[in-house]
Amino acid sequence: MNSTFLRRALVLGLLSSIGPFAIDMYLPALPAIGSALQADVHAVQMSLMAFFVSFAISQLVYGPASDMFGRKPPLYVGIGLFIVGSVGCALAPDIGWLIAFRFLQGLGGGAPIVVPRAIVRDLHTGVEATRLMSLLLLVFSVSPILAPLIGSFVIDAAGWRAIFWAVTGIGVVGLLLVALTLEETRPAAQRTQSDVASTLRAFALLLRDRHFLGLTAIGAFGMASFFIFLANSSFVFIGHYGLTPREYSLAFSVNAASFIGVSQFAGRLTARFGLASIVRVAVLGFALSLGALLAFNLAGIDRLDVMIVVMLVGYGFLGLVVPTTSVMALDDHGEIAGAASALMGTLQLVLGAVVIALMSGFADGSARPMVAGMAAAALCALLLTWLTLGGRRSAASAATRPCS
Repeated sequence: MNSTFLRRALVLGLLSSIGPFAIDMYLPALPAIGSALQADVHAVQMSLMAFFVSFAISQLVYGPASDMFGRKPPLYVGIGLFIVGSVGCALAPDIGWLIAFRFLQGLGGGAPIVVPRAIVRDLHTGVEATRLMSLLLLVFSVSPILAPLIGSFVIDAAGWRAIFWAVTGIGVVGLLLVALTLEETRPAAQRTQSDVASTLRAFALLLRDRHFLGLTAIGAFGMASFFIFLANSSFVFIGHYGLTPREYSLAFSVNAASFIGVSQFAGRLTARFGLASIVRVAVLGFALSLGALLAFNLAGIDRLDVMIVVMLVGYGFLGLVVPTTSVMALDDHGEIAGAASALMGTLQLVLGAVVIALMSGFADGSARPMVAGMAAAALCALLLTWLTLGGRRSAASAATRPCS
């Protein structure tokens, strides 16, 4: 693995972390934001859902735009909007303005999440793409591991508004990375083949591709399970189990570390066993783990240590699901990688936003609604895996896709 490969992974991973950092860093502040702005749990969670919705929708623009104009221009526009939204969040006088600026922040945050995936597909396919995607996830994982902990320190030192000033700084660093370190991977000759009409044809093609949609949905339900945890964990861990914001940040980081650590084996495992086989086994392990957690809760075992251990295993399996399904979904669509990456990201995040909205109606401060939602999403991912990869034809095609 050469230095260029590692440098690309570092830059793309850091760019991909910009949007998630805006989510994870403010999670410990959710109860404090509710108190400061006199908003209830559902209103505070709306600020998270607003981010997810705009984060998702914006990818439908940035992905095709990166096919038409190159990979770098959409990054400049998106990160610029992200910075403006972050400043607005820091100055928001009430929950309504916070939700509005979170929406704007999400509109900008879509660019640095969708374009790096397209760049990975520009450079590699198959096993090599899985390795790069896994390394990208390793860098990307600094967000769920460190962001909540950093957020808790920032809250203690300067209050919740300081979190958004810190996120503004992260956006500025992202702009510098794009300008100074990122090479253009979409040659001008290829851009001439992309326009609005070709983008609509690309979306129509992708929406008819059951293999693409199935793999996207598997990843979507896997991530939806994690989104349920994102939206509810601070209230459950702090309110129900009595953790401090800093203790919550550490507990949250354990699951993120499991997700990232296991994802680093994805390249080696897929090289040996094939992408489809790894997806099947990983989704099964993920669903069984979260199903077991729900069974424990229903049996009256409502303990934080049990939850953390079982989720450590479950989200370790999810660390294999996310990079492998992403690579398989994009492998057959190199010419429209931006559009494919955009549609995949949008569908996954829209599902996440819908799930958060549905779950907010059941949230009561206890662990059970959160655990039930996570388990239900994992079981949906298992069903979709069986439907998408159950046939010998799909398994054979996945095993024989070329590597570059």
